[in-house]
Amino acid sequence: MSGIQNRLRLLSLFILLFALLLVSKLYFLQIISGEDFRLRAEHQYVAGVNFFDRGAIFFSTLDGTLVPAANVKLGFTLHINPNILRARSDLDEIYNQLNAITPIEREVFLVKATKADDPYEELVKRLPDEVAVEIQALKLPGIAVTRERWRAYPGEKMAAHAVGLIGYSGDELAGRYGLERYYEPVLSRDGDDVFVNFFAEIFSNIKSVVKDGGALEGDIITTIEPSVEAFLESELSKVTEKYASEFTGGIVIDPKTGEIIAMAQTPTFDPNFPQNEANSAIFSNKMVEDRYEMGSIIKALTMSAGLDSGAVTARTTYNDPGCITLNTKTFCNYDGKSHGNSLPMQQVLNQSLNTGAAFVVSKMGNKKFSDYMLNFGLDEKTGIDLPNEGNSLVANLKTGRDLESAQASFGQGIALTPIGTVRALSAIANGGTLITPHLVREVHYKLGPSKAVSYPAEAERQRVITPEASAEISRMLTEVVDRSLRAGQARLENYSVAAKTGTAQIANPAGGGYYQDRFLHSFFGYFPSYDPEFLVFLFTYYPKEVQFASETLTDSFFNITKFLINYYAIPPDREAAPPSPLSSNI
Repeated sequence: MSGIQNRLRLLSLFILLFALLLVSKLYFLQIISGEDFRLRAEHQYVAGVNFFDRGAIFFSTLDGTLVPAANVKLGFTLHINPNILRARSDLDEIYNQLNAITPIEREVFLVKATKADDPYEELVKRLPDEVAVEIQALKLPGIAVTRERWRAYPGEKMAAHAVGLIGYSGDELAGRYGLERYYEPVLSRDGDDVFVNFFAEIFSNIKSVVKDGGALEGDIITTIEPSVEAFLESELSKVTEKYASEFTGGIVIDPKTGEIIAMAQTPTFDPNFPQNEANSAIFSNKMVEDRYEMGSIIKALTMSAGLDSGAVTARTTYNDPGCITLNTKTFCNYDGKSHGNSLPMQQVLNQSLNTGAAFVVSKMGNKKFSDYMLNFGLDEKTGIDLPNEGNSLVANLKTGRDLESAQASFGQGIALTPIGTVRALSAIANGGTLITPHLVREVHYKLGPSKAVSYPAEAERQRVITPEASAEISRMLTEVVDRSLRAGQARLENYSVAAKTGTAQIANPAGGGYYQDRFLHSFFGYFPSYDPEFLVFLFTYYPKEVQFASETLTDSFFNITKFLINYYAIPPDREAAPPSPLSSNI
């Protein structure tokens, strides 16, 4: 009797497990993938139609609302069966009826409608619902509409270089640029054939949401705030248009966490219509992939290294010769002139003196200076979650020669990626540690709970300078804004802002050396100076008929700063005080 009971129990357990498996499968079919399978079913009688699906990318607003940056859009494809239409004598009438609803080229229609032994030809893709309904109402034999899905970018050009786009490489449709490419394992969806045995599906229901290698399908939530992104893009466009620059770029980042709030460059593109671009080079993100000699904003790194090492203080003085010759090469201040004797280090930043930056290196020694600059991460990738991150070119920091070290101190002779520059500058703003710049905050998985993307906390990050050195360089850069930048007229009365401009000659790849009339302008700043919410970095390449970054980028920087202060309701950190003007900073 006990044997029969055991067999009954075993059979009951098997039935229960099978029932649970069926319920699980129904859950997957109806709840998780119900819409997908319903749409796939509409394609089952249409030859050669692929079902498209892909995870979404979202911007996140200040109040936490998710705004789609990339999603899958639903519409219809108008297609015909030439085997049915070819023998009809009223093709002109059919064409006229269709063309009255949606524009179709007559020759294209006639060629496709008269093809021999061809059951399927597409006429128009991505039709809206109302157009599809009108076509269906005609009830024309051989004419049909079928649902289709495609990748759409509702923000159009917004953050295009960060979001990226998908495209074909051979027969494969996948992410090719930006977040679309970097997060391909999460965003891509299994394209298996729909027509599989149901019972085979029962035992493989996890397969559609877990890929080979264990990668889970999901949607990604970015750190990009769309209102900030739109404002940044507007300011960059103004600079490019006003000064006829070849291109202009900018980044707004939280220097304490590494979250990128906005990233843009102009000219830009609409990822909905990549075919409209004459050259695929426009899809590349210059913020991450390319490198440039940044000019005098690097003096902020040089001075912070000098302060941290104890080689100089803000009150250390030097005699400015105007020009210096090292290893048979001569370099000068921006104006080729001496600015006097017994100049304190504060004036090196206020007046942006190349000779003063070289003096800091001479007090530190080339080896120690090189070690500090490399510790700022200039010789390594930042780890940003975007593809094709470039390497900075900093070989001149390793020669040990006086000339290369001196030139690097004021941002010439070393070429840095903008994102690498932003990472290094964030260290002097945030108390002295290296962040990991990133664009994705969270992944919403198709199965399982959402997961925040983790990055090293401050205590775990590499320390470059001490908090005390960070506070002192912040004070000095604040004085640059309060007393020197546009003779103190740019300062904000109730907010401390630490900033520095940079003007670098552009290297001449043909004849060596530098163009005498071509410059890269850069500008960075953070605020409030001693507990910064944001760091803003801007640069513009080869602006015309203007020489200094203080002329091209100051207005845009402070427009962005004021917008951020108002939008995020950042409280004032100081009382108003009249500036004490000094000579203008470049």
